[in-house]
Amino acid sequence: MRYIKLGRTGLDVSPVAIGAMTYGDPGRGHPVWSLDEEASRPLIKHALASGINFFDTSNLYSYGSSEEILGRALNDFADRDDVVITTKVRHTMRPGSPNGGGLSRKAIMSEIDHSLRRLGTDHVDVYMIHRLDNDTPPEETLEALHEVVKSGKARYLGASSMHAWQFAKLLHLQERHGWARFVVMEDHYNLLAREEEREMLPLCADEGVATMVWSPLARGRLARPFDRAHATERAATDGSYADLLYAADAAGDRAILDEVGAVADARGVSRAQVALAWLRRNPVVAAPLVGARTIRQIDDAVASLDLDLSADEARRLEAPYTPRYDFQGISDAREMDRIKAGIPGYAHV
Repeated sequence: MRYIKLGRTGLDVSPVAIGAMTYGDPGRGHPVWSLDEEASRPLIKHALASGINFFDTSNLYSYGSSEEILGRALNDFADRDDVVITTKVRHTMRPGSPNGGGLSRKAIMSEIDHSLRRLGTDHVDVYMIHRLDNDTPPEETLEALHEVVKSGKARYLGASSMHAWQFAKLLHLQERHGWARFVVMEDHYNLLAREEEREMLPLCADEGVATMVWSPLARGRLARPFDRAHATERAATDGSYADLLYAADAAGDRAILDEVGAVADARGVSRAQVALAWLRRNPVVAAPLVGARTIRQIDDAVASLDLDLSADEARRLEAPYTPRYDFQGISDAREMDRIKAGIPGYAHV
């Protein structure tokens, strides 16, 4: 494994990260596709044996169960100082509680302690805001995060999925006040979803902020032919993914998947390896988040690091792309419904 620096920090991470949303008590999360602890532990152990040291979770994932499973596995299979753990805060953890979620000072200070307890550690390496909280002043959120770092409960800060102008504003406030800075942006980016290339990725490159990519295979769509794009349990049952992207042209997606298949066949590798290798061509991408359910998926992700696509292959993969509407920066449901209503022919994809 060849480790890289995370953005402009001195932190060494593997260029593949394990996304632990897949691991969690099915009774507390996603009963169709969540893996319980018995099924999760061998995958986490294999990832460590493969040289992966980067693990991403959230308090929201299976309402804390993901953190518990990941924490116990890492404590059993690894030295804490050898692994990099990220977790997140924002979403409601205690429905009905007036302070059960959000990014207030109270919520952040409470949730970091709950996450550390579940993970079985005294610090996380990166503490991330899972989305924006429009009901809390950003200064309150950023100062509280700064104090989490200064207290030693987190080493670095990160953010996830917002508009580029919003992220630029947060970075400006951190610089103006001398607060700990976001070093990583976790966002939605893959061959079927390239809207981040317009503003967010150039902003991150200019600011020295690394990116971690969630859903790098578009819920598995990029790992199989177009007529089997919804073959996985996750793709077939996770209705929320349809709202992330408005695809104006299904034929464009078919063309992209066909090209992925053609390049994979010519190289004698899997489609997943091609799609992940394409992400690595963008220097601002530090690591894709791989929500592996099988040993083979971990092996594919690691093997992709040895696959260097040519400029011609990249052009073939990119040429069929058509612009689409990306909802990932919108956290208010009413705003999302209003926007959908104004899009001619909008339908779930």
